[in-house]
Amino acid sequence: MSWGFLPGRTYHRRNDIHKHFSGQQQGGIITPANHNLVILITGSAGEQHGYGDRIRDDGVFEYFGEGQVGDMQMVRGNKRILEHSEQGRDLLLFQKVNKGLRFEGEFVCQGFHHEIAPDTEGNSRQAIVFELVPIEALSEDLAESPPTQDELRKMREKAYEAARSDPRKRSANSSLFERSRVVRDYVLARANGRCEYCQSTAPFITTKGSPFLEVHHIMRLSDGGPDSPEHLIGLCPNCHRQAHYGADREACNEQMAEISRKSESAPTDN
Repeated sequence: MSWGFLPGRTYHRRNDIHKHFSGQQQGGIITPANHNLVILITGSAGEQHGYGDRIRDDGVFEYFGEGQVGDMQMVRGNKRILEHSEQGRDLLLFQKVNKGLRFEGEFVCQGFHHEIAPDTEGNSRQAIVFELVPIEALSEDLAESPPTQDELRKMREKAYEAARSDPRKRSANSSLFERSRVVRDYVLARANGRCEYCQSTAPFITTKGSPFLEVHHIMRLSDGGPDSPEHLIGLCPNCHRQAHYGADREACNEQMAEISRKSESAPTDN
């Protein structure tokens, strides 16, 4: 479950999205001002102009950016998609269906490319195509056994290196997706099978043999920073929901921030 939405379930745009999160009433990219969230809506709108969103054979979802006439620009909603991870914003994808919007899941933008596609006036232009990866793919390769202190130290070093790298200068071998995986894997390893907030054991073991925990970007009013380890915490599903929906969520996130800071200030080689 992401932000209260269940994959495969159909929702109403006005009652289930705008009522709770506000944001743009029209268009395919919704960027709520008071929530660390970007909502994408895919459908058949582009097909009438000769292009459309699609799923590649490798599972990557290709999503066309916004911009009706002329070359698409990396501004507004398009920029929010590209920088969602650095800004600590979750990326949710919905599919238009007859009765509303079907939730497809949470994704991570691993990059983008350009394609020549017609605009609404039928003229060829340069379109931005975002490459989105299901968030489940970020943690599917976690080790089954807890890391040693030396392994955890090395994971930590790689995580901070990944968090420091400039996404605008990343190479083809250092995509946002890959950097996010490194950081998230380290945070889950740091949690070591227990919720870092309530200290309860992970609710179950996944089919990959790993304890099931979720990674939460700690949302403080002053925080819009990158996915650096001190901004992330490994949580059980209950605590993750509390961080987003609890009446005490602001205090909850402050406590989580302190827990994460203490974890990162503690030595990993003792």
